[in-house]
Formats: sequence, C-alpha cells, structure tokens
Amino acid sequence: MRFLFAYLSLSLVLASTTTVFAADAPAPSKQVAPKGIQTITSVEGITEYRLNNGLKILLAPDPSKQTITVNVTYLVGSRFENYGETGMAHLLEHLLFKGTPKHPKVYQELSARGARPNGTTWYDRTNYYETFSASDNNLAWALEMEADRMVKSFIAKKDLDSEMTVVRNEFESGENKPFSVLLKRMDGAAYDWHNYGNPTIGNRSDIENVSIDRLQAFYHKYYQPDNAVLVVAGNIDTQKTLNLITKYFNPIPKPKRVLAPLYTIEPAQDGERFVNVRRVGDVQIAAAAYHVASVQHADRAPLNVLSVILGDTPTGRLHKALVQTGKATSVGTYLADTHDPGLFMVYVGLRLQDSLDVAREELLRVVEIAGAAPPTAEEVKRAQTKFASEFDLLTANTERLGVALSEAIAGGDWRLLFWERDQINAVTPAEVQRVASHYFKRDNRTLVQFVPTDKPDRAEVPPSADVATLLKNYKGSAVVAVGEAFEPTQANIDRRTLRSSLPIGMKLALLPKKTRSSIVNVKIQLHFGDEQSLRNRKEAAALAGNMLLRGTKQHNRQEISDAFDQLRADVGITGAADGASVSIQTTRENLPAVLRLVVECLAEPSFPVDEFNSLKREIQAQVEGQRREPQGIAMNELQRLFNVYPKEDPRYVGSFDEQLAELAKVTPEDTKRFHADFYGASDSELAVVGDFDPKEIQALVEELFGKWKSPQKYARLIDTYHDIPSVNKILETPDKANAFLIARENLKLRDDDSDYPALELGNYMLGGGFLNSRLSTRIRQKDGLSYGVGSQLSVNALDPASKFGIYAIYAPQNVRKLEAAIREEFERVLKDGFTAEEVAAAKQGLLDSRKLNRAQDEILAGAWTTNLYLGRTFQWSADLEKKIAALTPNQIRDALRRNLDLAKLSIVKAGDFMKADKK
Repeated sequence: MRFLFAYLSLSLVLASTTTVFAADAPAPSKQVAPKGIQTITSVEGITEYRLNNGLKILLAPDPSKQTITVNVTYLVGSRFENYGETGMAHLLEHLLFKGTPKHPKVYQELSARGARPNGTTWYDRTNYYETFSASDNNLAWALEMEADRMVKSFIAKKDLDSEMTVVRNEFESGENKPFSVLLKRMDGAAYDWHNYGNPTIGNRSDIENVSIDRLQAFYHKYYQPDNAVLVVAGNIDTQKTLNLITKYFNPIPKPKRVLAPLYTIEPAQDGERFVNVRRVGDVQIAAAAYHVASVQHADRAPLNVLSVILGDTPTGRLHKALVQTGKATSVGTYLADTHDPGLFMVYVGLRLQDSLDVAREELLRVVEIAGAAPPTAEEVKRAQTKFASEFDLLTANTERLGVALSEAIAGGDWRLLFWERDQINAVTPAEVQRVASHYFKRDNRTLVQFVPTDKPDRAEVPPSADVATLLKNYKGSAVVAVGEAFEPTQANIDRRTLRSSLPIGMKLALLPKKTRSSIVNVKIQLHFGDEQSLRNRKEAAALAGNMLLRGTKQHNRQEISDAFDQLRADVGITGAADGASVSIQTTRENLPAVLRLVVECLAEPSFPVDEFNSLKREIQAQVEGQRREPQGIAMNELQRLFNVYPKEDPRYVGSFDEQLAELAKVTPEDTKRFHADFYGASDSELAVVGDFDPKEIQALVEELFGKWKSPQKYARLIDTYHDIPSVNKILETPDKANAFLIARENLKLRDDDSDYPALELGNYMLGGGFLNSRLSTRIRQKDGLSYGVGSQLSVNALDPASKFGIYAIYAPQNVRKLEAAIREEFERVLKDGFTAEEVAAAKQGLLDSRKLNRAQDEILAGAWTTNLYLGRTFQWSADLEKKIAALTPNQIRDALRRNLDLAKLSIVKAGDFMKADKK
C-alpha cells in the first residue's frame, strides 16, 4: 500500500500557474470560522485552519464535483520506526481498518456508502482517504469515523494475528517482483544510517514478531491531532464542513507528550557502491541511485525537470540511447518525494539474452555526462509542458488533489505543491546542468543489478538458540588453577622478588606467585650500540627487530606462529634504534619451551627476503597512511619542531617523505648486518612475574643467555634540554571530519627533582585521569568541544630533559573555541591552582591508579625491567607516593608556576579548517 511512480511523482507533479478555480468562477464567499478554529492561510483556493488541539485542516471546495474526498495524513511513516519496529507504521495502517467500538466494521460501512477508500504508508507519512458521493450525511459520517479511529481504534491482538497473514502476503508479493527486490537492496546499500534505508514494508522477522504492546504504544504516540492533517476536498460547503470538523475533532484533547524531532542526517557518500541481487527471474535490471536534496530544497525543481529529460518516453535521453538502439527494453527515472534528502534513481530493463554490462555502462554514461552535456532549451520546455499538463489534470480532480496533498504535507508543508510548480516553471537549462554536475557523480552513486539465476546459492543462517536450553547442565571442561591473594604494595613486591645478574651483564627480577590458569608474564629489554655506531642505521634497526619472528635458521614464520599457538603463548618483539623489546605471556608448563623458541628468534634469525619485502611494504603503508591524517600530520610536525639532532642521528625525526625515502634504501643485507653487529644480551634486563619455578627459570635463563654476548659496547643516548621557541601552526587536511591539536614545551628536570611529585599530581588534575580533569571537565563535559582532551607529563629519569604536552580531538569548526578554552584553563591553574577538595580527590585517584597498575602482572614485569635498568627497586615508587600524599595545594601551584610557561607552549593543529570556515 504505497505509491511508486516513474519520472512523475504524484505529490509534486507541478508546472503551470493554473489554479483550482477557473478564471470566470465566482469568488467564494467569506466564511466565519467556528469558535475553536483558527484560520491560518489560503493558497489558490485551498485554506488552512487549525484546531486548538493542534489538528491542521485543509479545505479545497470544488462545486463542480459531485464527490467529496476526506483524507487524513499522519506525519509518521517508516522514517520514525526504531530498531525491531520496521514495518510497524504499515502494520498499523492495516489495523486502523479493523474498527473502533463505535465503528466495529469500518470495511462494511465504507462499502455500504459506495466509497472508494484506501490507506497508504510511506517513509514520512501514513494516510487514509475515502471518496464518496457528495452529501451532508456522507461527509458527517466520514468525519466522525476518522475522528473516532484517530484515537479509539482497537489495535487488538486478535486483529494483529489475523491481519498478519495479509501483511506477510503483501511482503511476499514484493519479494516475487525483481524490481521491488532491487529497490529494497538499493535503499539498504545507499543509506548507512538514515531510516530511508529500510523499506516501508519492513523486515519479515520484525513484522512477524512485533508485540501488540509496542504497536499500541506507537499508535498512541503518533495518532494524535497535533500530528495529523485533515484534508476535505470536493463539493463541500465550507461553513458546514468547519462546523462538522469542530463537532467531531475538537473534543479530542491535545496530548501532553511532546514528539522529539528526528535528527539523523545521512553523511555524504564517500565512494561508489555496488550490489548484485541474484534471484530466479526472467528479466535483467540495472539501476543507479544518487543522493539528492529533499522536497524542501530549491534543487528539486531542476531535478524534476532533469528526471523528464532523462527518463521520458520516447523523447528522453535514456530511451534514445538504450531502447531505440536495442540495448534494453525499458528505462526510467524515479525521484523520491522525501522530507529529508532522498534518492534520484535511474534504471534499465533488458532481456536475458542482452548484455547487462553494455546496458549498465551506457546507462551510467548517459546519466553522468548530463552535467557536461547541458540540456537544450527545447528539452527543458518539453519537461515543463509535461509537468504543466499533469498539474492541470491533478487540480481538476479533487480526489487526486486531496490525496496528492498528503505527499506535500509529508514533505513539510502542503504549500510545497504549488511552490515547486512555480519553481519548475522558472527552471533554466543552466540550473539543470548545475544539479546534474553536482549530484550525478561516481562517488555519490549506488549501483544495483538484478541478475536472474536459476539456482541461487544462498547461505541460510539459523536463528539464535535458546541459550537456557543450550547450556542446561553445562559444567565446563577445563580445570582452572586458582591464583593466590597477592597484595601489590611496593614493600611486598620488593620482598617477593628475587633479583640477580648474569656474568654476561643481564639483570634479572623473578617474582613467582600463583596466578589464575597458571599464567606467567615475561619482559626482556636489550640495549645496544652508541651514538656513533648507530648513525644512519635507524631504519635498519627497526626492520631488523621486526623481522625476528618471521623466520629462523630452523623454522619459518608459519612454524614459529604455530608453535607459539600450541604453547598457548602470546609473543611480541619490536625493534628500536638502540634496543629491542620482548613481551611474553604463557603458562607455567610451557614457559621453558617458549623461552627457548624466543631465544632462537632473537639470536638465530634468517631474515627471509620475501618476509623482508612484505614487512617493508607494511611499514611503508603505515607511513603513507599517516600523510593525510590530522593526528599523524600534527604529531610528526610537532616532533620535527622539537628535533635538534642531525639527520644521521638515530633520534632524528624525518618527514613522511624522508621516512619513505630512507625505508626504500634498506636491503635485507642491511638488517642482517645490523643484527650481527649489535644483538646480544650483555646489556639487558629480564623480568618474570607469575606462576613459575624460580630455580628452573634462573637456570634456563643462564643456559640460554649466559653466552650470548653483544658484539659492540653499549652507551646510552644522552638526552639534553633545549629551549625551543614557541610556534602556533595550522596544517590543512582536506576532507577530514575531525581535527587534532597537540602542544608541547620542554622542561629542564629529572624525576628526582623536588618539583616532580607536585608536577605529577598537578598534571593528573589538569589533564589526566578519566574525564575528570580540568581540561576534560571544561572542554568535553561542559563545552562539548572535544571527544578526547588531556595533558601529558613525560619526565626523564636520567637526564634533565623532560616534556609537557596537551592534546585534543575535535571538530575543525571548534578550533578557536577549543584553543581559547585550553589557554583559559591553563592560565587559571597557574594563577589559582587547585582547591583542597580537588587535591584530596586527585591524590586518592592517582595513588589508586598506580596500585592498579602494580596489580597487572604484565605491567609489573615491564616496571621491573625499567627499575633494573635504573638501578632501583619499588621502594623508589613508595617514596614518590609518600611525597605525593604529603603535597599541599600551594606546593602544587608553585611547582607548576616554576616549570610550566604558557608562552613556551608550541601548538600544532591539523584539520579541514577551510571547509569548516565555509559553513
């Protein structure tokens, strides 16, 4: 029960200035609206009124007719349906013919009066109309019946059950029609989010399973006078009709509920889409849909003209290119009448023996060159004449007019019917060419083909199971080891950890404890080289480290991967310019075998050429993928602003082009040579935390690493403080919806500086924690300017060279507000500091967060490798937390003032700011 038209849509078939009344017809006498009815406006013989309960009324008197049409349009269709409710508006349309207590047999009453009734559902509206012989009695009956079923329809379970067969039959009949199926698939593919992607008939499972409670709730929400428009057209007396409307509709109270506006906007399509439908059939179809403006937009008029220029028979361009040449048997266009932006569809039908590929390509060629092949004045005039003719016929028939007004009402206002007629009449060839160029683009296209197939090959997916039945009496099959209660205090960690070192230089930290499922975590950190020996070898170092799991002298990559899977191990190895990191998680029983295989990967890699080339392509793709991403661009630019090292230094940060150029130079031999020159365990740390036998692992580590000496002496790369001049840069990243801001200033301090504890807590309150910092509370929670915003403090443990930074993810149009808010909060903190309440809460939060980290074995293992490298125990952490706990608000404020300076903060912003400025 829905309308489908080709290039002429019933709601807005508009072209001439012909009015409802002939020029020599007598003017209607002035009417006095009854009490409770407000006169709103009149256009071309149609007058709008409104009741106090919100009901809109349109009267279109035509004394030349001997019929009356009563149409009620409810502003609800499939666009308003929620998840699991598709098809509900259409179901409801059926049930409103099942009667009310006063009119229990609506069908019979309509038949008894010889009426022509129907109901239809579409995306934006549902309407009910009946046309009958003009008489006061019939009109009174129709108005009373429509008022009654507006709010008193049964919407009963028994009626839903009985009507379900009818609706299912309607659904199935559509499934039998190739064009209907194609339209469903097209809408579904064309829309990502908007409900126009769901067919009005709904999803079969939703139709069959929707509860009567949900259906009744939908009815009571939308079937109300403030969401309806009543149209009465034909041979009516205006005064009598208004009196009857007042009598029957005015007693319906205005509902207390307020309808929330729908706000989903379909984003611009960002690439062509293609769908094949393979079903039994005897006709081939290709159709393309393009997103276009809604009925409320000025572009609709030239689009309507364009629909005739392309789709008319026999003068349309598609007919001439495809039908007259024998490539197809039928063509057409369809411009959907929708309240929100909708679709312009073109289609071609052809016989089985004809080439679908040829027809499809010709269809797309004709449509998508329309912008480059402007319409002639003759083509535009022919289309305008056709619309004028249709409009004359429409307005001459008040039955059609009354129903057609439903579409304009659903589009936003009934006057659109006349407005677009005038717009079409004024369309120029240049406007038609403009809309063709703007909308008929490859990236805005959804192409769907119906390919007839005698034996469709489908995968029927079974429904979800009854979980309660499925898992009844299920006990599980694995025996899970229970871990011990381990208190993650620094003192307990130090007390339980066994620390030692190998003669070769490797330092060990072994923390055995019972864990759930006997899990154990291992971290290994290798250090190698010095500033001189690592020069010009940064890329080779990274590739060498990342090649270690891709093959050894005994095993290829697949064998290594399979072995770790069999050993229930998760292993990662990453390489850097001056070291390599290994992370292992496995079980107690598998740890020895996993360690042996890891050492094989570290010490005996084979560097297969095919794997090297594959890895190199992966890294190149990663770099190339950052070249247009706001976050990657901004971060790279900021790092380069703070870069003080020459190009050959391993700490140098290159541009994306430089990185790609250096990667291109590296050969498999370079990675082999780097490994041979540097890899060994002379300067390394190994930490094991979890369920293991410390004596067994100590002996195994000595066996595996004890003789693996590093070829060259290690000397760490020393960081130095540099006072970098402040900059504020904007980088354009076209066609990116989000923008990224990153800021930094260098700090001259180490983590043993007396100000460090205060800086740590101050940063936590300024931009750390979870959505509860000053920056987050202001910028995300209050102003709603950023999805993610925060500050970061990175303090060096060995050199007085640290850094402070701020970051934010945001919409480009908010860049000025965002930066102003960041500066305001930064200045406020430096001026006023934090309250005692903030400090107390932050202390608790920060200390609890640090305790939580110590309770994670993988984090604990990594912390031990760092402590071993620095020559510390967890007592250092305990001392730091004591200092944090003793801080006062003034101490925090003073430390921030001494070390942070807004004037030294360099800021880089990347985003599509030019596009945002145009909005």
